[in-house]
Amino acid sequence: MLLHWINQKFLSPKGFYTTSRFLLPWLATCFIACFLYGLIDGLFIAPADYQQGEGFRIIYVHVPSAFLAMLIYLGMAIAAMLTLVFRLKIAAIWMSCSASIGAWFTFLALVTGSIWGKPMWGTWWIWDARLTSVLILLFLYLGFIALQSVIANPSQRDKAGAILAILGVINLPIIHYSVIWWNTLHQGPTISQLAKPSIAPVMLYPLLSMILAFFFFYLIILFLRMRNQILLREFKTQWIKETLS
Repeated sequence: MLLHWINQKFLSPKGFYTTSRFLLPWLATCFIACFLYGLIDGLFIAPADYQQGEGFRIIYVHVPSAFLAMLIYLGMAIAAMLTLVFRLKIAAIWMSCSASIGAWFTFLALVTGSIWGKPMWGTWWIWDARLTSVLILLFLYLGFIALQSVIANPSQRDKAGAILAILGVINLPIIHYSVIWWNTLHQGPTISQLAKPSIAPVMLYPLLSMILAFFFFYLIILFLRMRNQILLREFKTQWIKETLS
């Protein structure tokens, strides 16, 4: 019974199109609330870091961007497996629509990391293990986008993209553990252990709020892109004609 409800509401193009229209206003409300709290608390209330000074505040953009860059690719890999094993249309659409969003988050993480690195390390870029592995992640996103753009057949396009997404997921643990496995300039994990984080609560709470804000923003953009993609893929079906009319 539960699986049937999930399939009706989320796993079919028609169900997702209908359900997402209801969810979008709630996601927008959650995004605004989290973003305003994180922005105000992080920029104006949290004290300056005793080592990095005011420059530490870039973490409220950098850390959420890096977190979302990895999370989106992991979601793409899961969607890829669902696409290959169960032939779920909605999973293929999810995977395809997530790639460009993930690429922009990865690019933002690299740019903000470079802006932070210049005053802290004295250079915009260094072939650090963490930075290099995140750059590889950007190339994986761009490779996925390029692969999908050159294949005309939808089923072949989804299959090829799914294989690339699954192969590329091996880079995620390398990114996460790079600061532990190798001698790296990049600072160690900050919030990997919420019970004993290496950041003061007055700085941690707005950071968590910004991570949630970025996540809700991703879902909003993803749902909008998926709704457009569903219209393009299903425009010949009767339910699309009834919806548009």
